[in-house]
Amino acid sequence: MAKLNQDFTGFVPYADGSIFKEITPDNYVEGPFMFIRNGKYYFMWSEGGWTGPDYSVAYAIADSPLGPFKRIGKILKQDAAIATGAGHHSVIHDAKKDRYYIIYHRRPLGETDGNHRVTCIDEMHFNKDGLIEPVKITKEGVKKNKL
Repeated sequence: MAKLNQDFTGFVPYADGSIFKEITPDNYVEGPFMFIRNGKYYFMWSEGGWTGPDYSVAYAIADSPLGPFKRIGKILKQDAAIATGAGHHSVIHDAKKDRYYIIYHRRPLGETDGNHRVTCIDEMHFNKDGLIEPVKITKEGVKKNKL
């Protein structure tokens, strides 16, 4: 993690003189994504081999974008009845309806080409403690919704 200067041409040192802060979580592979909800920072990433059945999305929460982040666990993984290799995601927040959507890719059942992926969108829910509930991947996706 680094702070960019005003014109995005360089970095601003932290108070301790360092330029970069390490926040890379255990099992990190790719696809970092962060959003803020109710004053908490949600840091998400993909884990596992992107061509294999263990490809998934995990997350951690912190009070600051610099952490420290407490790993919570996986929230998106394949469902052997629907698709394989679910991961590499992004999140959209519909502020008008306070709904969150996770956009990710996965492979259709029976697909053997690790590069053949389809883009999907499903709704993402939180429990009363602010933790992300495991995402149920669907064949249908979500209904049309103007943001």
